[in-house]
Amino acid sequence: MTTKTIVTAVLGALTLAAPAWAALDIGDKAPDFTAPAALAGKQYDFSLADSLAKGPVVLYFFPAAFTAGCSAEAHEFAEATDRFAALGATVIGVSTDDIATQLKFSTQACQGKFPVASDEKKAVIKSYDAAMMIMPDFANRVSYVITPDHAIIYSYQSLNPAKHVTNTLAALRDWEKTRKKQAQ
Repeated sequence: MTTKTIVTAVLGALTLAAPAWAALDIGDKAPDFTAPAALAGKQYDFSLADSLAKGPVVLYFFPAAFTAGCSAEAHEFAEATDRFAALGATVIGVSTDDIATQLKFSTQACQGKFPVASDEKKAVIKSYDAAMMIMPDFANRVSYVITPDHAIIYSYQSLNPAKHVTNTLAALRDWEKTRKKQAQ
């Protein structure tokens, strides 16, 4: 059995379990990071600070590229890219996969629409306390919405990939409404 097969089997079983809570709380300052990333098959260095200078960021952690749930989630984020962009948001996925894997994943599951970062040393995952408890070599499935001032305004953790896109879009819309009301 390959590692990906084992990960897929374990994730499938855990998806049926109740969701846990995300590691960082609402209002916490998002840890800054720079990581090697892939977008449409091209490698570059992703900087959270640079992305936040342009607007909010949806940072999502996923266990492993090319597993069923992670591919489905990436596809769903790709399909929603225009909706995120309309809200001024950047999407970035992070896993422990190496950059060669992310280069392929960025063109296939991500459809070249958003970047995925490689965190082989688990530095970003550790700073967000996003390691999977029972399989610490993999990231847990956690999504955060981070505002330009580095504040975490939303977090969602569930191994089931189904609601991450819907929930982060709703959090961004709520944040946008609140900002507009405060500006009046």
